[in-house]
Amino acid sequence: MVQNRSILNVADNSGAKKLMIIGIPGRSRQRFARFGDVVTCTVKKADATGVVKTSEIVRAVLVRLKKEQRRKDGSLIRFDDNAAVVIDPSGIPKGTRIFGPIAREVRDRGFAKIASLAPEVI
Repeated sequence: MVQNRSILNVADNSGAKKLMIIGIPGRSRQRFARFGDVVTCTVKKADATGVVKTSEIVRAVLVRLKKEQRRKDGSLIRFDDNAAVVIDPSGIPKGTRIFGPIAREVRDRGFAKIASLAPEVI
């Protein structure tokens, strides 16, 4: 679970390196975001040659979280970092590669393109 002002790593090659969450669209009273949620972020650090620039406002999908989440079958899923993938308004990733594993909940939420680019879906 992440909330406003949480810092995220970027799991794609869009050019962004660090993101900070500034909102959870469509959920004015919800405090936390979970796997597969779309969040609004600002780019805190970026490559000079990337598609995304520093201080740009982007939308991103959460693919890895440090806080464990319980699944329907009773198992827990937890990762080593908080990471997101930068997407465009239609939900297609801006980068062409995804680095590291992603949670299965991302695919279940309808982001099949991100799941197909990922090296591993856990």
